[in-house]
Amino acid sequence: MSAHSAGRVLVVGELEATRLTCTLLRETGAEVRHLLAPQGREVVAALDEPADAVVIIMHSDVQALRYALLAAHTQPGVRIVTTIFDATVARQLVRVVPNCVATSPADIAVPSILGALLDDDALALRETGAGPRLVRQVEPTGGVTEEPWHPTHRRWHAGAERLIPRWYGGSPALMLTGLIGLALILLTDWILTTVVLHEPVVSSLYESARTIAAVGPADAHTGAGDSWYLVVSSIFMLITLVLTGTFVAGLVDWLMSARSVGVFGKLAIPRRNHVVIAGLGQVGLRACLSLQRLGVPVVAIERDPAAENLRLARNAGVPVLIGHAEDRATLARVRVEHALALAALGSDELDNIAIAITALAVAPQVRLVLRAGEDPVVAETTSLFRIGHVVDVSAQTAMAAQLHATGRHPVLAFGHGGVVHALVDDGDLESRRPVRCTCGAE
Repeated sequence: MSAHSAGRVLVVGELEATRLTCTLLRETGAEVRHLLAPQGREVVAALDEPADAVVIIMHSDVQALRYALLAAHTQPGVRIVTTIFDATVARQLVRVVPNCVATSPADIAVPSILGALLDDDALALRETGAGPRLVRQVEPTGGVTEEPWHPTHRRWHAGAERLIPRWYGGSPALMLTGLIGLALILLTDWILTTVVLHEPVVSSLYESARTIAAVGPADAHTGAGDSWYLVVSSIFMLITLVLTGTFVAGLVDWLMSARSVGVFGKLAIPRRNHVVIAGLGQVGLRACLSLQRLGVPVVAIERDPAAENLRLARNAGVPVLIGHAEDRATLARVRVEHALALAALGSDELDNIAIAITALAVAPQVRLVLRAGEDPVVAETTSLFRIGHVVDVSAQTAMAAQLHATGRHPVLAFGHGGVVHALVDDGDLESRRPVRCTCGAE
């Protein structure tokens, strides 16, 4: 048994990260029992024999919480490592079960995603008390070094741009088209009645307002000598009917919708030097919040208008465009050609590839980050299209879980050259190449 073996370990779950953790633990010399989709009785039976650690990696927070509490009750004092996305639930679990480590794939993978998004050569970006720091690899030793990171854009400039209305299509475009059209008619008619007809400024403003209100020009200009003005006013009133309907339709649709994208303000899509996040799952949401905390403008794309994280993103002030990120029109609406980077962080690897390839067609210069595993199709595609940085969330999660199970605490996990690295709190740099276990295979 190695110096850092976890002894006897019970592993629960059937996700890719769970299977990779199983193999990593066995490589340390640990005695591993892997339950893929157990019932509560099976976990209790497996803990009849003393265990040194229990690792629970599941998609459902409720199931992970249930098994963690069951393990703590069945075998008090056992080391428990589990993944829970909800930060509030994780904090409460750790408070109730002090010997438990509760983390999430999002927390583990986001630092490496941020590093790849914000710098071409960085392995990760770590947020510390002294500020954000870029983690780079030192050649040829293979070690890592850190340096401070500073934003390259001006925050006040980005804030000022939020006050400028934007067209995104849909209801915002209808509102702005109608509103601007009405304003132009008001201004044009005001100038005509003031300059050409020599009316007082206030009176001409009143007459112009009558025109856009579709109640007609003032009676003072209904004579034969002013027939040209009556024709112009008639045309303006007819156009006003259309513009008013356009504005009202856009306004009603905007008020009744989720309003995840604003016309201006904090929910407006940034114009330039921003990051586009495709996929608003747990990883995508954490990446958006981290970028926002760093002061980097960010916009997310989510295809499901009923996605759970839409409310959280909206409350945090993150603009979210509902649409398919693999469509060129959607990427054009978020101005990907002016973005710093795009991250395809959906749970489906093939969808992420499609998004990345479309982004390359729209903006060949954009920096790309792709969430993917070790699927051969992904490796071949990224090699063929030179898609950019690939982040294996499952492998990084497995590496962190294995270290926690052995009583060591990783500060940072990242991938480089097909190998997963973890910086441990004791200063060591662990490097492994996780392999999927075959537990449960017939």
